[in-house]
Amino acid sequence: MKRSQLAMFVFWVMAAMLSTSIAKADEELPPITSQPGREFLPSALTKAGVDEHLGETLPLDLEFQDDRGRTVSLGQLFEGDRPVILSLNYSNCPMLCVLQLNGLIDSLREVEMVAGKDFRIVSVSLDPGETVAQAANTKQKYIDSYGKKVNADGWNFLVGTQSNVEQLAEAVGVRYVYLPEKKEYSHPAVFSICMPDGRISRYHYGVEFPPNTIRLSLVEASEGKIGNAFDKFILLCFHYDADEGRYAPTARFLMKIGGIGIILGLGGLFWLCHRMTKRSKRQREEADQSHTGQHGQVAHTI
Repeated sequence: MKRSQLAMFVFWVMAAMLSTSIAKADEELPPITSQPGREFLPSALTKAGVDEHLGETLPLDLEFQDDRGRTVSLGQLFEGDRPVILSLNYSNCPMLCVLQLNGLIDSLREVEMVAGKDFRIVSVSLDPGETVAQAANTKQKYIDSYGKKVNADGWNFLVGTQSNVEQLAEAVGVRYVYLPEKKEYSHPAVFSICMPDGRISRYHYGVEFPPNTIRLSLVEASEGKIGNAFDKFILLCFHYDADEGRYAPTARFLMKIGGIGIILGLGGLFWLCHRMTKRSKRQREEADQSHTGQHGQVAHTI
C-alpha cells in the first residue's frame, strides 16, 4: 500500500473512532443531580432541607408586603428580561442567614452586573411575625454592604403571612422547621436563581459562591439577554455540575476539542505523505529522463 493510501486509511479509521466516541460520551454523560452543600444544613434537624424543583414556576400570585409597606404580588417582581435571585431568610436569624447573604454579597461585588439594572434580588422572610420596619433595616444593612448603587427595587425584602410564606417555600422546595424553644427557624443555606417568567433555573448552596458561577447562572437564567458574548459561548460548551457547584466543560466539548486536534494532525500527516509521494515521483521521473538522455548521448557517440 502506498504511503498516501495508508495515510488516508488511517485518517478515516480515526475519524470513525472519534465519531463513535462522541456519540458514546453523549450517551454516558451522567444526569445532573444535586444536593450539594449539605454540610451547611443544621445537623440537629433532618426535616430541614431542599427538594429541587428545577424548571417549575413559582406561584406569582402570592402577595407580600415589601420593605416600604406596599402590598405586592410576587409576579410584580418578575418583570422584563431580568433574572431574579430568590432567598428565604429572616432578620432575626442568629447566624446562618448572615453568613449566606454576606457570601452572596461578596460574590456579587466581583460580578460586573448590578442588582436592579441587570437582575433583581428578592429576600422573603421565613418569619411571619417580622415587621416591615425590620425588613427595611435589614435591607439597608445589606445594601450598604453591597456597595454598588442600587435602586429601591433592585433588592426587595418581603414579609408575609405564614400561609403565603409556606406556599412559596413549598414551591421552591425549601423545607424549614420552627424551633419554639429557641424562637428560631432551622433552614438550609440555599438560594435559587429564577428566570424572568418565574421558573426556577438553578440552586446554589452554602455560604460562599464563586463569582463566575453566579454570573453564568444569571446569564443562563436570562436566556442570554444579559452578559457578554464570551458568557454565551461558555454556556454553549459548559454545563452546570451540581455536585461541584460550578460550570464545567461537557464531555462532548472536550471530545470535540480533542477530535479537532486529531483531525488537524491526521490532515497534516496526509498532506505531508502526499507531498512526499509527489516529490518522490517527480525525482524518479527526473532521474529517468536524465538516464534516458545520457543513454541517448552515449548511443550517438558510438
